[in-house]
Amino acid sequence: MKILLTNAWVLTIDANMRDYPRGWMLIEDSKITGLGDGPPPEDTSAVVHDMGGDIVMPGMVNTHCHMAMSLFRGLGEDVDDRLFRYMLPLERKFVSPSMVRAGSNLSTLEMIMGGVTTVADMYYHETEVADVIVRSGMRGVVGQTLADFDPPDHASFDEGFALCDALVDACAGQSRVTASIAPHAPYSTGMDILGRVAHWHDDHPDTRIQIHLAETQDEVTWAADKHGMSTTAVCDAAGLLKPGTIAAHCLLINDADIETIARTDTRVAHNARSNGKAGRGMARVEDMRAAGIPVGIATDGPMSGNTLDLFSQFGVVSIFAKVLRGSRKALPTRELVRMATIEGAKVLGLDAETGSLEIGKQADLIRIDLSAPRMQPIYDPYSVLVFATKPDDVRDVMVGGQWLMRNRQVQSVEPDKVLADANQVANQFRAEIAVIDAGMTQNGAQKG
Repeated sequence: MKILLTNAWVLTIDANMRDYPRGWMLIEDSKITGLGDGPPPEDTSAVVHDMGGDIVMPGMVNTHCHMAMSLFRGLGEDVDDRLFRYMLPLERKFVSPSMVRAGSNLSTLEMIMGGVTTVADMYYHETEVADVIVRSGMRGVVGQTLADFDPPDHASFDEGFALCDALVDACAGQSRVTASIAPHAPYSTGMDILGRVAHWHDDHPDTRIQIHLAETQDEVTWAADKHGMSTTAVCDAAGLLKPGTIAAHCLLINDADIETIARTDTRVAHNARSNGKAGRGMARVEDMRAAGIPVGIATDGPMSGNTLDLFSQFGVVSIFAKVLRGSRKALPTRELVRMATIEGAKVLGLDAETGSLEIGKQADLIRIDLSAPRMQPIYDPYSVLVFATKPDDVRDVMVGGQWLMRNRQVQSVEPDKVLADANQVANQFRAEIAVIDAGMTQNGAQKG
């Protein structure tokens, strides 16, 4: 099947950042086979779609997410101890394959409607997540979480590694989903387990590693007290930092840590909105990128950052960089868009397939409607994308030559069913929260 897109403002996000204001693109099966500016080629065998002068750009890449946690969105938002009061009890009681499927379906729907075509996920029951991503038509890296805090799908690390093996088997032969192993964090696994993860990855070279790194002060204190080094150095000593490792957050790092991350070809997922919302600080994005470290933009889980909308990340990423540098010039808008597309794809090891619009690459693209008043006038399309565009401006989404959304109508999942399933789980959460709150009130009354 051939598809010809015409009358498009094509932003390729290639190495030269070429754009075609009167562009066209030819797609055959899953790949881009032609693109340029001016009159399109005449091809009577192609289905022609007029893009109406709108922007056509690569689909965006969310480099760190916990998709199933969309079901926890907004829960206990203003409660200081919500992690221990609500989150952990709810996870232990309700996280199951069906719950993970319901939450992950909700997240794929949100991401498709917001122009995200590729995601890196780490949570539990990840074989379910892999299946959800395949069915949705998206592209993804899925990571089975390993942790020592009584996680809901494994009682021991041996069981956790067995789940990682099962995930590799589930992803075998899938062109759009890559398996990964995801030690939760250094403090929740320990040096020995991190070393075991590194060896496991050596035996599974086609997989990725995902980990939360240098995210909290407690983590930094743990590394200093237990090992006398930084949390980044702990991971390096364990052999965990290597090409294929995706380190989320990297907030509390020093110059030596940046050198280590660069030397080991570790990649970074930057979660500015989530980090800022938690009051945890601002990552040294420009310093990391200057050292040659690929840095992608991420939403974190929907419980932490609330939305899976990369557009809402852009302004925060930009502002944090400008505040740190004390200059409007910090992290130009073109660089932000690169981080959300081709650089994010590089973080996930998928830049040979996706992240830019180039001949031979997969046809993963989105169309941005430019008709909203806040989008006009346009002096610089990258400025518009970073500071004015919203998810509702995404009109069409394609992955591998297949339309996932046309004219705001999602075609690859059933929105009504997705929302109904999600709210069914949410009702169970509400009932349990009422029980927890009643118990807290009763205990408080007894103490009084």
